[in-house]
Amino acid sequence: MAEEQKPLSEREIEVLRLVAEGKTNQQIALELVISVNTVKIHLRNIFEKLKVQSRTEAALYAVREGLVTVVSPAIGAAATVEEKPPPRISLAKRMTFVIATLLVFGVAFFPSTGMSMSAGGISNDFTHHPAPRNPAGVRFEVSRWVSRAQMPTPRERLAVVAYENQIYAIAGDTPGGVTGVVEIYNPDTNTWTVGTPKPTPVSNIAAAVVDGLIYVPGGYTSAGGVITATEVYDPVHDTWDTRAPLPAPLCAYAIAAVEGRLFVFGGWDGDSYVASVYEYDPQADQWTTKTALSTARGFAAAGVVEERVYVVGGYDGRTEFALCEEYNPA
Repeated sequence: MAEEQKPLSEREIEVLRLVAEGKTNQQIALELVISVNTVKIHLRNIFEKLKVQSRTEAALYAVREGLVTVVSPAIGAAATVEEKPPPRISLAKRMTFVIATLLVFGVAFFPSTGMSMSAGGISNDFTHHPAPRNPAGVRFEVSRWVSRAQMPTPRERLAVVAYENQIYAIAGDTPGGVTGVVEIYNPDTNTWTVGTPKPTPVSNIAAAVVDGLIYVPGGYTSAGGVITATEVYDPVHDTWDTRAPLPAPLCAYAIAAVEGRLFVFGGWDGDSYVASVYEYDPQADQWTTKTALSTARGFAAAGVVEERVYVVGGYDGRTEFALCEEYNPA
């Protein structure tokens, strides 16, 4: 005989409702005025009672069984959601994901190409290399790609981040040298606007959003140096500020935001590729050193799934890695 399912408590239903709305553990804790650890305990109990393994399964179960009510944006009234196919992702959001993925992929695998002198005369893994010309003038067509408004400033090795349905392209390396330019793409209007430039022009950087602010740590300067500065962009006010510097100079790292904190993985410190992992706490404005990567490398990329960070690929000056490693911040 099948085991009888235990009912959810009122608090567990509240947590499940917020999970179904896509809230993170940090956001749930803030809304319910409880600790993040308490949220995790509730989730563990919910998973056990519902016999599911993930947040997605729990949310789908709740919607299917009518345990969760949501507010309809069209009429502003609460209504129980019946089982229905997953919502279609808007074209704007799909374009945002595609652009960000393409740029990150290009940065991660660029070191394997040939080298040539940059505008400043420095030639290494961290400088601009002109793209090879296409003498035949052949145009390569790729199915399902749509041409959109082009970025005003051609560049590479820049930071790209999505926030509030817009793409922020920050700094990078141009044929004329390193820049601090900030350009903002709006998929809804297919237009670019210019923001306040980053105070310190750098390349070989990445960015992440924490509490509505875009963090851009470290970077590689036009003089060939690597810096520790952490500069922060406020998209609402179009202003820049500084925060506590990195514990060591760093560029070509992977970056991720989890539970309101910033994590920086690997990179190059000006002398060698490193395996360091640093965590930044915005509330304390403090960096701390965490468990290192298994292998020193730069130009990796990071993604977050259910509060775990996956660090993929990388390059150590000789080898491109196929590594995929999971990091648990907790």
